[in-house]
Amino acid sequence: METLGAKMISPKLSMKNKDTSEKRGISSKKTGISAVACGFYRSRYLYLLILPIIVYYFIFHYMPMYGVLIAFKDFNAFKGIISSPWVGLKHFKSFFESPFAYRLLRNTLAINIYELVVGFPMPIILALLINEVKSNRFKRSVQTIVYMPHFISVVVICGMLVSFLSPSTGFINRFIQAIGGQPIHFLAEPKWFRTVYVLSGVWQSAGWGSIIYLAALAGIDIELYEAATVDGATKWQKMKHITFPGILPTVIIMLILRMGSMFSVGFEKIMLLYSPLTYDTADVISTYVYRKGILDANYSYTAAIGLFNSIINFILLIAVNKFSRAVSETSLW
Repeated sequence: METLGAKMISPKLSMKNKDTSEKRGISSKKTGISAVACGFYRSRYLYLLILPIIVYYFIFHYMPMYGVLIAFKDFNAFKGIISSPWVGLKHFKSFFESPFAYRLLRNTLAINIYELVVGFPMPIILALLINEVKSNRFKRSVQTIVYMPHFISVVVICGMLVSFLSPSTGFINRFIQAIGGQPIHFLAEPKWFRTVYVLSGVWQSAGWGSIIYLAALAGIDIELYEAATVDGATKWQKMKHITFPGILPTVIIMLILRMGSMFSVGFEKIMLLYSPLTYDTADVISTYVYRKGILDANYSYTAAIGLFNSIINFILLIAVNKFSRAVSETSLW
């Protein structure tokens, strides 16, 4: 009888326990939802501050993705994106079969590699030099001076370059003539264009780019340097064994981000500096897209080129990030 009673009671108990556990689950979910709601309410002003950024990215970066469809269509402005006929990979094939494809890819990659080799280390070197300055007043003065070019517009920078590099009135050519050389038309000779473009970019952005490395240097524990001094370490040994390892994760992250734009070159500066005489070394994907897309109204063709460019950059970013995570355990995600 006791066994039979236990058997009869046990299903009721199990059902009761099940109902209790379900109620607990529902209550825990409600508690979790209310906690999230409270968190949102508590930080409502911070979310209001970030709302314009979210709206900006949604309107100008996510909504235009719908327009990528025209890369696979013969886009007609009167028919619209939906009604325009599909052509598949026609525009991609046209680009790779064109005589300009090799030149554009070569120039884009060459300028980016040049910038990576020359421009990427300069903010690091500048940050290390500024970090070694003991006088705070002198350090602040140097930082102000090297940051200033960043706030000069690209148009003004290009105007300065045209003036400075003028073969007749530019002070650089006057200096070359003063030491017995012949004036050089830097902006009309293809072999000089990349050097002018990259070095002017280093001058404009190295100071601003050093800020993030100075922040990384400020995060290194001072006690490490003090212990190294007690052990008799030299300046170079401190830099080699403390400073470099301390900023290495930041350098790797910045390098990964830089590699993610290896097939992208901002067209504004090149548009203001180049001419048909320098197309052989100056014409890049972005300037070609501007000429064919905006000036010639060949929207589908240039959309295909832009999509190809973005896909290559995305693949590079993923590959470099994965490689970095496997080698150094430092990555974006």
